[in-house]
Amino acid sequence: MAQTQQQAPVAGRAPAPDGEKPRNMYVVLLALMIAIMLSMLDNMIVGTAMPTIVGELGGMEHLSWVVTSYTLATAASTPIWGKLGDMYGRKGMFLTSIVVFLIGSALSGMAQDMGQLIGFRAVQGLGAGGLMVGVMAIIGELVPPRERGKYQGLLAAVMAVAMVGGPLAGGAITDHLGWRWSFYLNLPLGAVAFFAVSAVLHLPKKRAEGRIDFLGAALLTVGITAIVLVTTWGGTEYAWSSPMIMELIALGVTALVGFVFVQKRTVQPIIPLHLFRNRNFALMSVISFVTGFVMFGAVLFLPLFQQSVQGASATNSGLLLLPLLSGMLVVSLIAGRVTTKTGRYRVFPMAGGALLIAGSLLLAQMDTGTSRLTASLYMAVLGAGLGALTQITMLVAQNSVEMKDMGVASSTATLTRTLGSSFGVALMGVLFNDRVEQVMTDRAGAVGGKVTEQSAQLDAASLAKLPDVAREAYQHAVSSGTHAAFLLGAAVSVVVLVASFFVKEVPLRGSAPGQQPSGEAAGGAAG
Repeated sequence: MAQTQQQAPVAGRAPAPDGEKPRNMYVVLLALMIAIMLSMLDNMIVGTAMPTIVGELGGMEHLSWVVTSYTLATAASTPIWGKLGDMYGRKGMFLTSIVVFLIGSALSGMAQDMGQLIGFRAVQGLGAGGLMVGVMAIIGELVPPRERGKYQGLLAAVMAVAMVGGPLAGGAITDHLGWRWSFYLNLPLGAVAFFAVSAVLHLPKKRAEGRIDFLGAALLTVGITAIVLVTTWGGTEYAWSSPMIMELIALGVTALVGFVFVQKRTVQPIIPLHLFRNRNFALMSVISFVTGFVMFGAVLFLPLFQQSVQGASATNSGLLLLPLLSGMLVVSLIAGRVTTKTGRYRVFPMAGGALLIAGSLLLAQMDTGTSRLTASLYMAVLGAGLGALTQITMLVAQNSVEMKDMGVASSTATLTRTLGSSFGVALMGVLFNDRVEQVMTDRAGAVGGKVTEQSAQLDAASLAKLPDVAREAYQHAVSSGTHAAFLLGAAVSVVVLVASFFVKEVPLRGSAPGQQPSGEAAGGAAG
C-alpha cells in the first residue's frame, strides 16, 4: 500500500485546551469561511441574474446549461480534489482550487456569448469542487474531532446565510452594477482567502508513492456526469423512457461498475472501497445523500409554493425561507457546541431523522389556506432536522478514517450530498409536475393545460392576470404538487432515522483530557 508523509502538528492544531488556539487559527477560519461563501453563493447569485444575462447574450435555449455545466464540473471534480489533497498536500490543492475558481469567475464575467459563458462556468465549477472539500479536509486536519463540531457549525451558518443572501445579493448586484459583477466580485474575496491561507496556514508537504488513478478518475467522472444529466434532463428535456435517458443510465451504470472494478486493483484509488467497511462511514454516506435529497427539494419547492399559492414576490420568497435556514443554523451551532462539550453525537442523527420526517409531513399538509406563519413553523421544524445532520455527518465520516484519508472522507460526504440533491430535485419534481398537470386538467380543462405549459414563468404578478378559474386551479395544483413532493421527502427521511440506530458512538479522537490528535482511525466503528 502506498504511504504518504506522516502528519505533523500544525498551526491551529496544537493540543492546547479549548480556547487557547493560536490566533492564526481564526485567520485561517475566516479564509475558509470566505471560500465556503464563494462556492455556495455563486449559483444563488447567478440564478437571480439569469434573465438579464439572457437579455444581453441571447441563447435562451441553452439557459439551463449555465447552471448544469457548473453543477456537473463541481460534482465530478469533488472526489478528485479530495484524493489529490491526500496525496500531495491539502494547502497546495486548496490554493489551486481557489485559483481555478477565480480564473473561471473572471472569464465568465468577460463572456461574449452564451457558449463562452457555459464553458467558463464549467471552469468555475472545477474550482468550486475543490473549495468545499478543501475547507472540510483542512478543518479535519487542523482540529481534533472533539473540537471540530463548533467550527463546522460556524461553516454551516455561513452556508445558511449564503442560501438566503445569495438571491438578494444577486438582484442588488445586477440592478446596480450589472450582471458581470456577479462574477467579478468573487475576485477580491477569493484573493483575500488565497493570501490569508498562503501566509498563515502551515501544513506539511506530502508526496505519495504511486500515481493518481487516471482511469478511475475518468470512469467516476463519466458515471457522475451521466447521473447528474439523467436527473437534470429526465422529465424536462427528455421523457424518462426516452432513448437518451436510457442510454445515459446505461452509460452511468457501466462507468460506475468499471470504477469499482478499477478501485479494487489500483495502488492509489480515488475512493478506497475499504472505507465503506467501516459502519459509521457507510451510514454517514447514506445519511448525507438523504440530507441533500430533502434539503434541496425543500429549497426548490417552498419558494414555488410561496410565490404561486401565497402570493410572495421572488425576492420575498427568499426571505420567507428564513425560518428553514434559521432552524438549520441554530441547531447546527448547538449540535457543534454539544458535541465539543460532551463528545457525544449519536443523538443528533436520531433527532435529525425524526425532525426531517415530522417537518416533511407538516409541509405536506400545506394547502391554499395555509398562512405564512403556519408555513414558517413547519419550515423551522424541517430546518432543525437539517441542522442536526448537515455537519454531524461530516464530523462522523472524518472521525471514521485515518488522517491520510481525510480528503477522501470529506469529498465522499460532499459528493453523496450533491448526488442526493440531484435525485431529490428530480424525483420530487416528477411527482410535483404530475400532480400539477392532473389537478389543472381536472379543475380547468383545456385552459388548465395551456396554463400548465407556461407554469415555469408564472410568478405572483402573472397569476394575478389569469382568469379566476385558472388562477384558483393553478394554486390548488401547486398545493397538491407540493403535498406529493414532501410526502416523498418524508418517506425518504425514514432512511435517516433507521440508519441512525445503527450508528456506533465511537469516541471522538482528542476527546480524553490531554489526548493528542491522532492519525489513526477510531476503532470499533467497523462491523
